[in-house]
Amino acid sequence: MLVKYEFLKILRKKSTLIVMAVSLILTGFLFGLPVMQYQIYNQDGVIKGAEGIAWEKEQSAELSVPLSEEYVAETIREVQGLFENPDNVGYDGNEKFLIGDAYWNKVAQREKLLNLIANTYSKPNEILGYNNLPDLDIKDGASFYQAMEAKIQTLLGDSSRALSQEQKEYWGSMAGRVNTPLQYGYYGGWEVIISSFELLMFSLLAICIVVAPVFSGEYQSGTDAVILSAKYGKTKLATAKITASLLFGTAAFILHIAVACIGPLAAFGADGWNLPLQIANTVIPYPFTFLQAVLINIGIVYLVLVAMIGLTLLLSAKVKSPYLVLIILVPVLFIPMFLTPNGTTGAYNLTLFLLPYRSTMPEFGKYISYQFGGLVLDALTVRAIVYAFLIIIMLPLAKLGFKKHQVA
Repeated sequence: MLVKYEFLKILRKKSTLIVMAVSLILTGFLFGLPVMQYQIYNQDGVIKGAEGIAWEKEQSAELSVPLSEEYVAETIREVQGLFENPDNVGYDGNEKFLIGDAYWNKVAQREKLLNLIANTYSKPNEILGYNNLPDLDIKDGASFYQAMEAKIQTLLGDSSRALSQEQKEYWGSMAGRVNTPLQYGYYGGWEVIISSFELLMFSLLAICIVVAPVFSGEYQSGTDAVILSAKYGKTKLATAKITASLLFGTAAFILHIAVACIGPLAAFGADGWNLPLQIANTVIPYPFTFLQAVLINIGIVYLVLVAMIGLTLLLSAKVKSPYLVLIILVPVLFIPMFLTPNGTTGAYNLTLFLLPYRSTMPEFGKYISYQFGGLVLDALTVRAIVYAFLIIIMLPLAKLGFKKHQVA
């Protein structure tokens, strides 16, 4: 009954309804921007919005294929054959490219796939396009997966990454678990969601704003004297307030995730949920499908939220005004937005990747790892451990802070 009362107390506040409404609208708008701003080109010009998405999906329907060595080799030979005809080739003074029907009928609808293939043969920090495919020697076959593995090993051996032998073996072993041949297909909706996760920071802040007065609001209104002198004021009521806050935070989070995902998936479709991440970038080492990647990162973002709720409750139990809580909380959440990592190793970078803002970003292709003696863990695992630990620490401290509050 106490939990129900405290939950309804949070839910029925006018400020809660306003903050949640604004946050949900903002989340829907931010995750809907890729749909509203979407545009693609065909021979007739630009196609925008839903019409452009529908056209691209129609063009991509024939590209749902396994990327076998034979298919990759045949595709490369086809592009090389197009470049052999001078009438198909344009030149801008820097590089050659296909023009006219050769481009629009043979390349345009599968340019993303062709660029993926070309970049698999590129050097680290080098970006190639389909127009580099004629430079490949495939007389003895494409050796696509050999090139994919070689590129990953080159990345791991790059001296600028400063990876230990144990870290190289960790990432090499993980990449080795990726199933091949890769199944290619359309994955537009999932690509939007994965690239937009950091936008959820605004919803995390909104939830913390609602939770901020849970304890400090009692101090501000002067009801703390009555509550703390009651029979269960320092025990069951404190637990009920924390539980209600977590229930509210969980419900609000689920609602925000639904709003964030429904827009992109409704517009672009859920196609590609079971396809491997490697069709977005072949050097991604995580052996996940797009759906698995999204669910795992949602789980991590949820742990970040609960830890931030714990911090909010701890501050709320310690200070006398919800505004003071937010003055401390907002910098914790948003200052990291303005800090840019300069690599993937070193204390500064590894700390930055664990701060709330960066922890919402999956960064699947960056090989961010933490080593403790002989134990190597990837960033996703460490984030889950760190925020689970913070939850275990923060929530009891929040309860203790309220119990020890001295009534003025």
